[in-house]
Amino acid sequence: MTVVRDVASRVAAAIRDVPDFPKPGIVFKDITPVLLDASLFRDATDALAAHFANDAISHVVAIESRGFILGAPVAQALGAAFVPFRKPGKLPHIVERVEYALEYGVDALECHRDALQGGQRVLVVDDVLATGGTAAAACALVESLGATVQGCSFLVELAFLNGRGKLPGRRVERVVSY
Repeated sequence: MTVVRDVASRVAAAIRDVPDFPKPGIVFKDITPVLLDASLFRDATDALAAHFANDAISHVVAIESRGFILGAPVAQALGAAFVPFRKPGKLPHIVERVEYALEYGVDALECHRDALQGGQRVLVVDDVLATGGTAAAACALVESLGATVQGCSFLVELAFLNGRGKLPGRRVERVVSY
């Protein structure tokens, strides 16, 4: 995995820290510079896929919104279908929904009810693993439809927030960790 380590150092060098965004005291990890470098963007999505290249992934689930940017090319790299998990009210067909707790309130994810079914092997992709609540909710939604979560792949992990703690027993991979 030397290639993945090289990509990790390039991604880490490109990510921009934005202090006090979206609120004071938060240092936002801006992945836009990664996306602006076509070669790095491709290498980063290839790295997200590489950990699961031998796992017969049938579907890649990506979480709105930055997860979509990464998840679609990961799905293509793995020869898998792409399933968008959206915020409520964004999908036009019959949906399945999962609600999850936030620090101050509740949020939800939805997907088309016919997007996943038993026997399918799913990779969950998002840009950042922070506290783990959204990723855990995505995994629960996948499993509520009968599919199996093979793992979760993130561009960035904010390890100090212990998001892995909300994903016990799950395979979690990332390109960069802070």
